[in-house]
Amino acid sequence: MTAPPYALGVDTEETGLRAADHLLLELAARLGLPEDVFGCTHLVRDGGPRRVALSLAAADAAVLDAARAALTDQGYAVTDGAPDRSGRAVLYPGAARLTGTLTVAELLERSAIERVRVLGTPGPVDPGLRLVTREFVRPQWEDGVLVLAAMPHAGGTLVPFEDPDPTPCCADH
Repeated sequence: MTAPPYALGVDTEETGLRAADHLLLELAARLGLPEDVFGCTHLVRDGGPRRVALSLAAADAAVLDAARAALTDQGYAVTDGAPDRSGRAVLYPGAARLTGTLTVAELLERSAIERVRVLGTPGPVDPGLRLVTREFVRPQWEDGVLVLAAMPHAGGTLVPFEDPDPTPCCADH
């Protein structure tokens, strides 16, 4: 599955990914978006204050037209297209089914993720490798393909590269 043909961007005042994730999930619930909608976060690098924008993408333009109207009514600045081509997916088909420990093959079968890339490892990933999801799977768009970056973990398993509970910078200072 490649990126859906219709997308819109939503500017926010959020400055962190976790807050943007929560906002995206809240907006999707409020808007009643179907499961086949993609929702991503995007770091904005436009010379202004650091912030995180959102995008929604769908195969059906009518879904996004309704979302645009509702978001505009709620005071959000909405634009055509995603802020960039490398959004970090929070909402995507099958995301809710990626829990517990799955094989790479199961992850690919259950979701819109098309590829898993293990950091520091060349070549394709063994589809039988187990991935501990930590109930936090955030793939990223790479050249129109949804790719999950993973890294080796204990017991010969993999985990998604992005940690659900990162230690803040300078936490011990």
